[in-house]
Amino acid sequence: MPRGSRWLHVLVSTTTETLTAADRCDRCGAQAYVRVVLASGELLFCAHHAREHAAAYADVATSVQDETDRLLAEHGAR
Repeated sequence: MPRGSRWLHVLVSTTTETLTAADRCDRCGAQAYVRVVLASGELLFCAHHAREHAAAYADVATSVQDETDRLLAEHGAR
């Protein structure tokens, strides 16, 4: 899959609250770039864990805020 393409095909949130460096992945503690909103709360994931668990939450998420495109903008491709 080409860099910068969206790998997640679920409803993307219109939330304007950008994830910050203070938002950490619930699995590993790395910076979170994906917020998954569920009926029972929310989960934050780094890009790696968001991809790994996408199949599990794709059908149950009420919205997904995907900011993984910031990784390329912030860290650049070398």
